Amino acid sequence: MRGWLKATIGLAVLSGLLLGADRIAVGVAEDEAADRIVKSGRMSQRPDVSIEGFPFLTQVLSMKLDDVRISSDGLAVGDGSHQVALHSFKARLSGVKVSDSMSSATVDSGTGSGVISYPDLAQLLPPASQLLHGAKLPVGGNSRLSLAYAGPGKVKASLGPIEIGEGTVHNKGNTVTVDGFRLSSLAGLVAGATNQQLEPMSFTLDSLPAGLKLADKEGGSGGVTPLPEGLQLTFDGKDVKLLG
Repeated sequence: MRGWLKATIGLAVLSGLLLGADRIAVGVAEDEAADRIVKSGRMSQRPDVSIEGFPFLTQVLSMKLDDVRISSDGLAVGDGSHQVALHSFKARLSGVKVSDSMSSATVDSGTGSGVISYPDLAQLLPPASQLLHGAKLPVGGNSRLSLAYAGPGKVKASLGPIEIGEGTVHNKGNTVTVDGFRLSSLAGLVAGATNQQLEPMSFTLDSLPAGLKLADKEGGSGGVTPLPEGLQLTFDGKDVKLLG
């Protein structure tokens, strides 16, 4: 009986030591991964990294992490000429294959999301002078649309005190298009234009986080969804190069 008890206690101690070593190792790996991701240039600031699954050490031996979560707030994204903040970014990366020195990593598949505020979204759109031809709205040529949520799938716009109307947002690849805006009666009267529609406004995001891209979804808005707090971006990717 004493021998059995001693063996049980020894096994419990050993299990505790292995568990502690596993948790220490995963913590070190998460910190190292966060540093390498930001140094790679695929994210503008150091993210929080969480490596899921247990035990971690067996995943290391296979050189493949089953489930990696990345999050950050205020990441810089843009179209090459303008940079804006991406808030509440979260991503889930599945099947992350890493080299033994963690100098390179590829991802079987990944998904994620984040939000651009409407004032920041307006900064990615052309100024008012490029949207209307011949209209004389009482705003400066460098003025930009003010955008806000207008219900499911829609945003509303104004130029200064003049309400423009409602439009939609959709994407093809990483190119986002805002269109469908038609001058309201008041805006048309002030501008001296009748039933005039704004030109479609597009921008292409060239600095998306973690090597992901905007999702393309058939029969819907794709990877962009208007929400009360801003425009939600939905990301995905396969065979993504995360490091190296």
